[in-house]
Amino acid sequence: MSPILLQVIVGGLLLGAVYALFSSGLTLIWGMMNVVNFAHGDFVMLAMYVAFWTWAIIGGGPLLFTPLAAFALAVLGVVVYFGVVKPVMGGPMLAQMLGTFGLALFLRYSAFWAFTANFRTLPEDMIPGSFVVGGVRFEAAKVVAGIVALLLTIGLHLLLTKTRLGSRMLAVSEDRQAAMLMGIRPDRMQAIAWALAAGATGVAGALIATFFYVSPTVGETLAVIAFVVVSLGGFGSVPGALVAGLLIGVIESLSAFWIGAVYKDVLVYALFLVVLWVRPQGLFGKL
Repeated sequence: MSPILLQVIVGGLLLGAVYALFSSGLTLIWGMMNVVNFAHGDFVMLAMYVAFWTWAIIGGGPLLFTPLAAFALAVLGVVVYFGVVKPVMGGPMLAQMLGTFGLALFLRYSAFWAFTANFRTLPEDMIPGSFVVGGVRFEAAKVVAGIVALLLTIGLHLLLTKTRLGSRMLAVSEDRQAAMLMGIRPDRMQAIAWALAAGATGVAGALIATFFYVSPTVGETLAVIAFVVVSLGGFGSVPGALVAGLLIGVIESLSAFWIGAVYKDVLVYALFLVVLWVRPQGLFGKL
């Protein structure tokens, strides 16, 4: 394998790990509550603005704005759960969908009003440098983003499957009434789920901002990616989101390398349609 092709694949894996992180939040909410959060991409957008303005106002770097974005988005997730999602949970599915869709529009156009439509970027030396290993050049910003995202996605999976908190959240997702009889507070568990999901988007958005542009519309692009990742991996499956995110990252990079960046999404969506045709529940989903 040529060093250039290997570099393209490695770059795709690093980007795919970030895709997996913010998509895992979307799949967590679905698995916990059967709610589709159409504002998920706009959560990532807000996290990117937290990163940008932290740098612009106080000069803080990734070690400051990444946890700050995670905290800010986690708080937003809890507010959204109690203020938007919980009131419509007893209504029809359409009300739930329109609730998060309306939230997405509100966040997006609030960002237009507050920050204007101008594209903004963090300095290229925010995470400076690059290095070569085995003939493959690695950009430090993407390496840090990919490794942190991969570790946090795995950590989220372990939290959900290996801890008492995860067991309680699973119990609520399986049967809310039975969980209440066991002394579990469903509202608390669901609020925690929203905090975790939004916090994951906060970290992902702050990491993406180190090498990607920031604008009020960037959430639309990222939301489409998240829905493709979750649908491909299987709704409700964090491991599925991880595998699908890595796969889509590699396919995007190879497509951009072979047929051009303008057409890179064609193969991604073609694969997505084929997988849904053959296995509509996704790679890791259950019927």
